[in-house]
Amino acid sequence: MTATDLITFPHETGVDVATLPAAFQQTVTVRPDAVAIRTLGGSRQLTWAEYGRRVEAIAGGLAALGVSRGDTVGIMLTNRPEFHLADTAALHLGAVPFSIYNTSSPEQIEYLFGNAENRVVVTEQVFLPVITAANSGVETIVLVDGGGGDTISLDEVERLSPPEGFDYTASWQAVEPEDLATLIYTSGTTGPPKGVEITHRNIIAELASLADIVDAGFDDRAISYLPAAHIADRVSSHAANMVRGMQLTTVPDPREIAAALPDVRPTFFFGVPRVWQKIRAGIEAKLGEETSPVKKALAGWALAMGNKAAEARLAGRDLGILDKIQHDLADKLVLHKVRAALGLDEVAFAGSGAAAIPVEVLKFFLGLGIPVLEVWGMSETTGVSTMTTPDDLKIGSVGKPIRGIEVKLAEDGELLVRGPVVMNGYRKQPDKTAEIIDPDGWLATGDIATIDADGHVTIVDRKKELIINEAGKNMSPTNIENTMKAASSLISQVVAIGDGKPYVSALVVLDPEAVDAFARRHDVQQSDLAGLSSHPQVVEEITRAIRAGNGKLSRVEQVKRFTVVPTAWEPGGDELTPTMKLRRNPIATKYATEIVGLYAAQPGDAVVDLRS
Repeated sequence: MTATDLITFPHETGVDVATLPAAFQQTVTVRPDAVAIRTLGGSRQLTWAEYGRRVEAIAGGLAALGVSRGDTVGIMLTNRPEFHLADTAALHLGAVPFSIYNTSSPEQIEYLFGNAENRVVVTEQVFLPVITAANSGVETIVLVDGGGGDTISLDEVERLSPPEGFDYTASWQAVEPEDLATLIYTSGTTGPPKGVEITHRNIIAELASLADIVDAGFDDRAISYLPAAHIADRVSSHAANMVRGMQLTTVPDPREIAAALPDVRPTFFFGVPRVWQKIRAGIEAKLGEETSPVKKALAGWALAMGNKAAEARLAGRDLGILDKIQHDLADKLVLHKVRAALGLDEVAFAGSGAAAIPVEVLKFFLGLGIPVLEVWGMSETTGVSTMTTPDDLKIGSVGKPIRGIEVKLAEDGELLVRGPVVMNGYRKQPDKTAEIIDPDGWLATGDIATIDADGHVTIVDRKKELIINEAGKNMSPTNIENTMKAASSLISQVVAIGDGKPYVSALVVLDPEAVDAFARRHDVQQSDLAGLSSHPQVVEEITRAIRAGNGKLSRVEQVKRFTVVPTAWEPGGDELTPTMKLRRNPIATKYATEIVGLYAAQPGDAVVDLRS
């Protein structure tokens, strides 16, 4: 029996089990002895039967703490089995569990908990100081890795006797499709975070629509490594595990993803663009460090044959007989071994989303034999709204709408979306909700897009982020930035600047691992990133990449001046959101001096001028 046997697809709700607890209760009965959740290396494993028993016990304990239907429960955890236990238990009470980013400051926690009004938070020791420093209304702190003092351990919660008259079955059966399942707080790039209210109906409809394309079930394996505060992990990992039965491996540190892939050998893998870029950079770095001329030539030939096969597939044609023979040999000798070494040799679905990904990266993986499907969506649309498919792999677009989703363009080119996945609204902000969702249910996405005659959607850029130079020319900064990032693995981030300016300039941020490998290969004697960022050989390589990128852009889009930032940018820091989106306004403020220098009549030594 597969997970798809558990659900049917009636007209409205998407599945016959219309809430997450109802789906979970069916899932635990299918393969009770199968592993539902594990940690990296398998040191800890939860079978479905254990998962079900512990959820019931924790739900009873939370009820004893006063959590009931409609109450919010805050969660601040790394990716670990306890997140799934606590979140799922809260859902069975009809409560609204929500996660916050682990980089949150006391001030941010105070705002988020104030908006959510949660009296309970589930967390771990490492986050206790920042939570207790926040002036919030939290009354009970549940620690998953201990207890004592003013806290209670999750083990203690699990052992608490439910309140008199508590009926676990009646509790989860009372949950309705229109009840809230979670809150997803926006990154706050344009103001205070907004609490996106996601219902059970939203999530079930999303998973039912994706089932048309992604046939995930009990024999599938996935990795939970993205923050649970992000819609991608909450739906494609947590909810998909409950509804579809796919096995999850939790990875607390996203930097461990390279080690996690061979351990898990996922059949389902979703990566943000930076993850795919890092994997590609690792392959290229190993090829660059290969000392055997024969092996290096063989790898180069195999990748070239993979690229030829990818180009043919994208063009809708078959390889010639000789090329097919060569490609089959290249796959057997090299490409398959590369996929196996990466841990991606069994992947049936590979996806990218949350931000734009360079076309060159998608083509590289297609050549490697891993078609990466590009998805587009928002927290406000419960994740995926459009996606490419293996049969319709139009690279450069974000594909067509998934089942149940309607799209159209406003007069100014803004993409509008309507369907059962559109959020309930912004928590306590009816004015903001009315600004984004019109009376007919169309949600204004904030993205400028195009839709071709076949229905493929292509995202141009964020409406508020378009560059309009002093001559009035509209440009997409994301397009410029991705073109530059695709030109060299040394480049981690690029910020295109040029609004109201005579030309486009850029801040360039190095990838610490890639530039360190470059330094070893070229015997560059610098030990830190600051020194490497100004080293002539590194600057020369970045200059080459920027020139190569410029060759793919129109004249007005080309970067005329750039400077290399001497520090790394981390997710959740001043420059990047936890999901790796650029915080453009804070960047403009923090690097105001550098930006002024990019447009000075006589730029300093740190500025590279390409105008001559």
